[in-house]
Amino acid sequence: MPTDSPAAVIPRALKLAAAVVAAEGLVLVVLGIAEAFTMQSSRLVLGLTTTAFFILYGVGLGAVARGLSRASTWSRGPAVFSQLIQLLIAYSFWGGGTKAVAIVLALAAAGVLVGVFRKESTEALADNPQKDEPPVL
Repeated sequence: MPTDSPAAVIPRALKLAAAVVAAEGLVLVVLGIAEAFTMQSSRLVLGLTTTAFFILYGVGLGAVARGLSRASTWSRGPAVFSQLIQLLIAYSFWGGGTKAVAIVLALAAAGVLVGVFRKESTEALADNPQKDEPPVL
């Protein structure tokens, strides 16, 4: 039985992409907090800026994940941009003892990109001015 509830029109691939982006945001916030506890006085400015960057970027990814989970049109651009950056970061980790990190980062980014670019996700994220208007009675 079809319903017109907002949760029913959000494609599953988009929900999964939102979940992965939310997890990435959470990891960044945790890394930011961990950085705050491991700062050294000799590198205080570097520690503070790294902490602020990780926490702000993590919170931003959380907002993007929330937008994706609600099929907000504005969330597609930042989601794609952050995943493309993540693919470049994964490439920089390739080789040596960090190959596993590179694989995890690349798979997560590729999964989000596939989820966002699937046909049903693209349609849900399409800029449709009538989508947000109440129905005419």
